[in-house]
Amino acid sequence: MDFPVSHSHEVWMRRALELATNGLGKVSPNPLVGCVVVHQGRIIGEGWHRQYGQPHAEVNALASVQDRSLLPESTLYVNLEPCSHVGKTPPCADLIVKEKLAKVVVANRDVNPLVSGKGIKKLRDAGIPVVADILEPEGRRLNRRFFTWMEKKRPHIILKWAETADGFIARKNYDSKWISDEYSRQLVHKWRTEEDAIMVASGTAWHDNPRLNVRNWSGRNPVRIVVDRFLKVGTHRHLFDGSQRTICFNTVQESSRENLEYVRLQTENILPEILEHLY
Repeated sequence: MDFPVSHSHEVWMRRALELATNGLGKVSPNPLVGCVVVHQGRIIGEGWHRQYGQPHAEVNALASVQDRSLLPESTLYVNLEPCSHVGKTPPCADLIVKEKLAKVVVANRDVNPLVSGKGIKKLRDAGIPVVADILEPEGRRLNRRFFTWMEKKRPHIILKWAETADGFIARKNYDSKWISDEYSRQLVHKWRTEEDAIMVASGTAWHDNPRLNVRNWSGRNPVRIVVDRFLKVGTHRHLFDGSQRTICFNTVQESSRENLEYVRLQTENILPEILEHLY
Protein backbone atom coordinates (compact mmCIF):
# COMPACT_ATOMS: atom_id res chain seq x y z
CA MET A 1 0.00 0.00 0.00
CA ASP A 2 1.33 3.44 -0.95
CA PHE A 3 0.87 6.43 1.35
CA PRO A 4 1.35 10.17 0.72
CA VAL A 5 4.77 11.26 1.99
CA SER A 6 3.15 13.62 4.51
CA HIS A 7 1.33 10.72 6.14
CA SER A 8 3.71 7.81 5.62
CA HIS A 9 6.03 8.76 8.49
CA GLU A 10 3.11 8.55 10.93
CA VAL A 11 1.97 5.20 9.52
CA TRP A 12 5.33 3.53 10.06
CA MET A 13 5.94 5.25 13.39
CA ARG A 14 2.65 3.90 14.70
CA ARG A 15 3.90 0.43 13.89
CA ALA A 16 7.14 1.15 15.77
CA LEU A 17 5.15 2.32 18.81
CA GLU A 18 2.98 -0.78 18.60
CA LEU A 19 6.04 -3.04 18.56
CA ALA A 20 7.57 -1.19 21.50
CA THR A 21 4.68 -2.16 23.79
CA ASN A 22 5.84 -5.79 23.61
CA GLY A 23 8.62 -4.85 26.01
CA LEU A 24 6.28 -3.85 28.86
CA GLY A 25 7.41 -5.46 32.09
CA LYS A 26 10.60 -6.82 30.52
CA VAL A 27 12.98 -3.94 29.73
CA SER A 28 12.76 -1.70 32.82
CA PRO A 29 14.60 0.52 33.66
CA ASN A 30 15.21 0.94 29.94
CA PRO A 31 12.55 2.67 27.81
CA LEU A 32 10.16 0.87 25.48
CA VAL A 33 11.47 0.98 21.92
CA GLY A 34 10.21 -0.43 18.64
CA CYS A 35 11.80 -0.16 15.20
CA VAL A 36 10.66 -0.60 11.60
CA VAL A 37 12.78 -0.66 8.43
CA VAL A 38 10.89 0.47 5.34
CA HIS A 39 11.95 0.16 1.68
CA GLN A 40 9.82 1.80 -1.00
CA GLY A 41 6.63 1.69 1.07
CA ARG A 42 7.13 -1.87 2.34
CA ILE A 43 8.33 -3.12 5.71
CA ILE A 44 11.43 -5.27 5.24
CA GLY A 45 12.41 -5.55 8.90
CA GLU A 46 11.08 -4.85 12.36
CA GLY A 47 11.90 -5.51 15.98
CA TRP A 48 11.68 -4.24 19.54
CA HIS A 49 13.72 -4.16 22.73
CA ARG A 50 12.76 -7.54 24.20
CA GLN A 51 14.67 -7.80 27.48
CA TYR A 52 16.82 -5.56 29.64
CA GLY A 53 20.49 -6.13 28.82
CA GLN A 54 19.71 -7.69 25.45
CA PRO A 55 19.95 -6.10 21.94
CA HIS A 56 18.01 -2.92 21.34
CA ALA A 57 15.14 -2.51 18.91
CA GLU A 58 17.31 -1.20 16.06
CA VAL A 59 19.62 -4.20 16.28
CA ASN A 60 16.72 -6.64 16.19
CA ALA A 61 15.01 -4.84 13.31
CA LEU A 62 18.13 -4.68 11.15
CA ALA A 63 18.93 -8.32 11.91
CA SER A 64 15.49 -9.33 10.59
CA VAL A 65 16.13 -7.79 7.14
CA GLN A 66 16.71 -10.62 4.66
CA ASP A 67 18.08 -8.59 1.76
CA ARG A 68 20.63 -6.28 3.37
CA SER A 69 21.52 -4.71 0.03
CA LEU A 70 18.27 -2.73 0.38
CA LEU A 71 19.39 -0.94 3.56
CA PRO A 72 21.15 2.01 1.83
CA GLU A 73 17.81 2.74 0.15
CA SER A 74 15.68 2.25 3.27
CA THR A 75 14.31 4.40 6.09
CA LEU A 76 14.56 3.33 9.71
CA TYR A 77 11.71 4.33 12.04
CA VAL A 78 12.32 4.19 15.78
CA ASN A 79 10.29 5.81 18.54
CA LEU A 80 13.31 6.91 20.61
CA GLU A 81 16.55 8.52 19.47
CA PRO A 82 19.16 5.80 18.81
CA CYS A 83 21.68 5.49 21.63
CA SER A 84 25.20 6.79 21.10
CA HIS A 85 26.93 5.40 24.19
CA VAL A 86 28.19 2.01 25.30
CA GLY A 87 25.96 0.50 27.97
CA LYS A 88 24.82 -3.09 28.22
CA THR A 89 25.02 -3.14 24.40
CA PRO A 90 27.00 -1.21 21.72
CA PRO A 91 25.67 2.13 20.38
CA CYS A 92 22.78 1.71 17.94
CA ALA A 93 23.74 4.93 16.13
CA ASP A 94 27.05 3.32 15.13
CA LEU A 95 25.25 0.31 13.68
CA ILE A 96 22.89 2.52 11.64
CA VAL A 97 25.87 4.44 10.24
CA LYS A 98 27.64 1.18 9.44
CA GLU A 99 24.61 -0.15 7.54
CA LYS A 100 24.32 3.18 5.65
CA LEU A 101 20.57 3.70 6.09
CA ALA A 102 19.14 6.35 3.77
CA LYS A 103 17.12 8.12 6.48
CA VAL A 104 16.15 7.81 10.13
CA VAL A 105 12.83 8.98 11.60
CA VAL A 106 12.33 9.26 15.38
CA ALA A 107 9.39 10.13 17.62
CA ASN A 108 11.21 11.30 20.76
CA ARG A 109 14.61 12.71 21.50
CA ASP A 110 16.28 10.83 24.34
CA VAL A 111 16.43 12.90 27.55
CA ASN A 112 19.06 10.62 29.06
CA PRO A 113 22.16 12.87 29.46
CA LEU A 114 24.27 10.04 28.02
CA VAL A 115 22.36 10.40 24.74
CA SER A 116 20.39 13.70 24.66
CA GLY A 117 20.86 14.61 21.00
CA LYS A 118 24.19 12.87 20.56
CA GLY A 119 22.61 9.98 18.67
CA ILE A 120 20.90 12.28 16.17
CA LYS A 121 24.08 14.35 15.79
CA LYS A 122 26.15 11.24 15.10
CA LEU A 123 23.76 10.17 12.34
CA ARG A 124 23.64 13.61 10.75
CA ASP A 125 27.42 13.97 10.94
CA ALA A 126 27.63 10.70 9.00
CA GLY A 127 25.38 12.16 6.28
CA ILE A 128 22.18 10.36 7.29
CA PRO A 129 19.13 12.70 7.32
CA VAL A 130 17.10 12.54 10.53
CA VAL A 131 13.45 13.54 10.87
CA ALA A 132 12.46 14.05 14.51
CA ASP A 133 9.29 14.57 16.57
CA ILE A 134 6.99 12.34 14.51
CA LEU A 135 4.10 11.33 16.83
CA GLU A 136 6.09 12.86 19.68
CA PRO A 137 3.11 13.05 22.12
CA GLU A 138 2.26 9.39 21.53
CA GLY A 139 5.88 8.47 22.14
CA ARG A 140 6.01 10.38 25.41
CA ARG A 141 2.80 8.70 26.53
CA LEU A 142 4.25 5.27 25.75
CA ASN A 143 7.44 5.99 27.70
CA ARG A 144 5.85 8.04 30.49
CA ARG A 145 7.68 5.93 33.08
CA PHE A 146 11.07 6.62 31.49
CA PHE A 147 10.48 10.35 30.95
CA THR A 148 9.15 10.84 34.49
CA TRP A 149 12.16 9.03 35.92
CA MET A 150 14.61 11.10 33.86
CA GLU A 151 12.95 14.51 34.06
CA LYS A 152 11.26 14.53 37.48
CA LYS A 153 13.70 12.25 39.31
CA ARG A 154 10.94 10.10 40.75
CA PRO A 155 8.89 7.06 39.75
CA HIS A 156 5.86 7.41 37.50
CA ILE A 157 2.81 6.96 39.74
CA ILE A 158 -0.46 5.22 38.85
CA LEU A 159 -3.47 5.33 41.19
CA LYS A 160 -5.80 2.32 40.98
CA TRP A 161 -9.09 1.69 42.75
CA ALA A 162 -12.56 0.27 42.19
CA GLU A 163 -15.64 2.05 43.50
CA THR A 164 -19.39 1.69 43.44
CA ALA A 165 -21.60 3.91 41.29
CA ASP A 166 -22.38 5.99 44.36
CA GLY A 167 -18.73 6.51 45.26
CA PHE A 168 -17.81 3.86 47.85
CA ILE A 169 -14.76 1.57 47.86
CA ALA A 170 -15.49 -0.39 51.07
CA ARG A 171 -18.00 -0.75 53.88
CA LYS A 172 -17.54 1.25 57.06
CA ASN A 173 -16.48 -1.90 58.90
CA TYR A 174 -13.92 -2.59 56.10
CA ASP A 175 -15.74 -5.79 55.11
CA SER A 176 -14.50 -6.22 51.55
CA LYS A 177 -16.85 -7.16 48.72
CA TRP A 178 -16.01 -7.49 45.04
CA ILE A 179 -17.01 -4.38 43.11
CA SER A 180 -15.15 -5.13 39.87
CA ASP A 181 -15.70 -8.16 37.62
CA GLU A 182 -13.35 -10.99 36.65
CA TYR A 183 -12.15 -9.21 33.51
CA SER A 184 -11.14 -6.02 35.30
CA ARG A 185 -9.40 -8.10 37.98
CA GLN A 186 -7.47 -9.92 35.27
CA LEU A 187 -6.49 -6.56 33.79
CA VAL A 188 -5.15 -5.48 37.17
CA HIS A 189 -2.90 -8.53 37.26
CA LYS A 190 -1.67 -7.70 33.75
CA TRP A 191 -0.86 -4.20 35.01
CA ARG A 192 1.14 -5.71 37.86
CA THR A 193 3.45 -7.44 35.38
CA GLU A 194 4.08 -4.12 33.64
CA GLU A 195 5.16 -2.04 36.65
CA ASP A 196 8.22 -2.24 38.88
CA ALA A 197 6.35 -1.99 42.17
CA ILE A 198 2.92 -1.83 43.82
CA MET A 199 2.27 0.07 47.05
CA VAL A 200 -0.42 -0.07 49.73
CA ALA A 201 -0.80 1.52 53.15
CA SER A 202 -1.17 -0.25 56.46
CA GLY A 203 -4.99 -0.17 56.41
CA THR A 204 -5.16 -2.15 53.19
CA ALA A 205 -2.41 -4.49 54.37
CA TRP A 206 -4.36 -5.23 57.56
CA HIS A 207 -7.98 -5.39 56.40
CA ASP A 208 -7.53 -6.92 52.92
CA ASN A 209 -4.38 -8.97 53.61
CA PRO A 210 -3.36 -8.78 49.91
CA ARG A 211 -0.63 -10.84 48.26
CA LEU A 212 0.10 -8.23 45.56
CA ASN A 213 1.51 -10.89 43.27
CA VAL A 214 0.63 -11.95 39.71
CA ARG A 215 -1.91 -14.78 39.51
CA ASN A 216 -4.31 -14.13 36.64
CA TRP A 217 -1.67 -13.28 34.06
CA SER A 218 1.81 -14.38 33.02
CA GLY A 219 4.76 -12.24 34.01
CA ARG A 220 7.00 -11.05 36.80
CA ASN A 221 5.82 -10.10 40.26
CA PRO A 222 6.23 -6.43 41.19
CA VAL A 223 8.16 -5.33 44.25
CA ARG A 224 5.65 -5.03 47.09
CA ILE A 225 5.69 -1.82 49.11
CA VAL A 226 3.77 -1.21 52.31
CA VAL A 227 3.69 2.05 54.28
CA ASP A 228 3.28 1.10 57.95
CA ARG A 229 4.56 3.99 60.06
CA PHE A 230 4.41 2.26 63.44
CA LEU A 231 4.65 -1.39 62.33
CA LYS A 232 1.12 -2.19 63.46
CA VAL A 233 0.31 -4.63 60.67
CA GLY A 234 2.41 -7.49 62.02
CA THR A 235 4.46 -10.05 60.14
CA HIS A 236 1.72 -12.69 59.91
CA ARG A 237 0.14 -10.99 56.87
CA HIS A 238 0.83 -12.12 53.29
CA LEU A 239 3.02 -9.11 52.55
CA PHE A 240 5.64 -10.35 54.98
CA ASP A 241 5.76 -14.01 53.89
CA GLY A 242 9.09 -13.63 52.04
CA SER A 243 7.66 -14.93 48.76
CA GLN A 244 8.75 -11.84 46.78
CA ARG A 245 10.76 -8.71 47.38
CA THR A 246 8.97 -6.39 49.81
CA ILE A 247 9.85 -2.95 51.20
CA CYS A 248 8.21 -1.70 54.40
CA PHE A 249 8.49 2.05 55.01
CA ASN A 250 8.15 2.91 58.69
CA THR A 251 9.40 5.22 61.46
CA VAL A 252 10.59 2.50 63.85
CA GLN A 253 13.35 0.33 62.43
CA GLU A 254 15.90 -0.14 59.66
CA SER A 255 16.72 -3.78 58.92
CA SER A 256 16.56 -6.43 56.24
CA ARG A 257 16.31 -10.14 55.65
CA GLU A 258 15.65 -12.26 52.58
CA ASN A 259 13.07 -10.53 50.37
CA LEU A 260 12.07 -8.10 53.14
CA GLU A 261 13.57 -4.67 53.76
CA TYR A 262 12.50 -2.24 56.50
CA VAL A 263 13.30 1.38 55.60
CA ARG A 264 13.08 3.88 58.44
CA LEU A 265 11.70 7.24 57.39
CA GLN A 266 13.48 10.32 58.73
CA THR A 267 10.90 13.06 58.11
CA GLU A 268 7.24 13.80 58.76
CA ASN A 269 6.73 14.58 55.07
CA ILE A 270 6.97 10.94 54.15
CA LEU A 271 5.74 10.81 50.54
CA PRO A 272 8.67 12.75 48.98
CA GLU A 273 11.08 10.68 51.08
CA ILE A 274 9.48 7.43 49.91
CA LEU A 275 9.57 8.53 46.27
CA GLU A 276 13.22 9.54 46.57
CA HIS A 277 14.08 6.12 47.99
CA LEU A 278 12.16 4.32 45.25
CA TYR A 279 13.77 6.50 42.57
